[in-house]
Amino acid sequence: MREIDRTAIEDHGIPGYTLMTRAGEAAVRAARRRFPNARRWQVICGAGNNGGDGYVVARLAASDGIVVSVLALVDPTKLSGDAAVAHEDFVAAGGVVTPWAGELDEQAELLVDAILGSGLEREVRGTFAEAVSAINAHGAMVMALDIPTGIHGDTGKVLGCAVNADLTMTFVGLKAGLFLDAAAGFRGDLMYDGLDIPEACLSEVSPEFRRIDDGLLRRVFSPRPRASHKGHFGHVLVIGGGPGMPGAARMCGEAALRAGAGRVSIATAPTHAAYLAATRPELMSHGVEGAADLDPLLAIADVLAFGPGLGRSAWAKELFEVVTSDSRPSVWDADALNLLADQPHRAESRIITPHPGEAGVLLGRPTAEIQSDRIAAVRALQEKFGGVAVLKGAGSLISAGETTPSICTSGNPGMAVAGMGDVLTGIVAALLAQGLSPAEAAQVGVESHARAGDRAAGGGERGLIASDLMTELRAVINP
Repeated sequence: MREIDRTAIEDHGIPGYTLMTRAGEAAVRAARRRFPNARRWQVICGAGNNGGDGYVVARLAASDGIVVSVLALVDPTKLSGDAAVAHEDFVAAGGVVTPWAGELDEQAELLVDAILGSGLEREVRGTFAEAVSAINAHGAMVMALDIPTGIHGDTGKVLGCAVNADLTMTFVGLKAGLFLDAAAGFRGDLMYDGLDIPEACLSEVSPEFRRIDDGLLRRVFSPRPRASHKGHFGHVLVIGGGPGMPGAARMCGEAALRAGAGRVSIATAPTHAAYLAATRPELMSHGVEGAADLDPLLAIADVLAFGPGLGRSAWAKELFEVVTSDSRPSVWDADALNLLADQPHRAESRIITPHPGEAGVLLGRPTAEIQSDRIAAVRALQEKFGGVAVLKGAGSLISAGETTPSICTSGNPGMAVAGMGDVLTGIVAALLAQGLSPAEAAQVGVESHARAGDRAAGGGERGLIASDLMTELRAVINP
């Protein structure tokens, strides 16, 4: 972001204060739309350009008829550059700046966080921490400028404490930290304004990752030809459902059907085959005693979904040996990943879908280390195991090697429940079976899964279960 700013200012002749003014204008517009009944605002300003943005917001809001007060956490006489100009313009327009004395305006209906911004590298302490605590304890709505104070702009980590915003208005570009780690719980609604910076300023900067968007889904889910038949859409073989765990294999298989696979078979423990056929007759369920029973099923399958309900028994390990030597496209999850951690190997046609705990096992690292730098973790997974790596969680990441990683920004906390990974595995496998590349199948599968979860959570997030996604998925994949 700093490089884009520099290029806009130095190479394209856009004054820094012009960009700051555009940011203030965008923030006021966003706040007026999001909080139309808030007529009394308090802006809490720190140092640097984030504080400068706050002074611009205060000046523009006051000129728009809003009752505005400003609290300064840093002596305004110590400001420099554009931030100093913003303060001077606010005062020249009749604004009054009050030094922070430990209290906010009890009558304020909107608080504006303009304290520290996206350049923060150390924990929030002292007066700044006091202000963050006061903001979070206040009853007013909160808008953060650029990024909530206390959230690391690259990693999304909370540095000591962080402002809990209802709206974050970010500028120039979307900061990686807004989508990683704990940030989603602090940013509230997210709005973005590019400040009319020329595209040329952005083109020379490599992004950390790319968001999966509507365009990709529309292209992938175009209408099917009228003369289609089931053979056109692939045959998925789900291998899992070890003794006592038929449910995971069934959910995976049903999800594959719901995501458009032409046929789905399940290779499961012999005691489960009849149950699966009775509860979902569209699934072709086969009892598998061992590796020999798997051979005829592999002979007719296009894609493998390996791991749901697999377990780590001798039966599971025998099937692992067979699948490991198979070169067709596959999706691995759950205990297939634990077995892979014991016997690591690369496979370019494979998609692995670990959650942070499984990723830690695969990489030999603590889960906390995985979460502290998710981008590095997903890249390490892809490097070590080949193919495509999906690191699940809030802001699931997909890495396919040399290309820029992708991020899914859909989904909700209600999806933190058993079985969701089994559904995802089935969806991704179905997309592979329909001819998508492993990278596209992973991207579109993760996004479709998350959007189905968002639709299913329409009546509330708490109490959502994995099978709720089945019916919602059809609307997502038929845009």
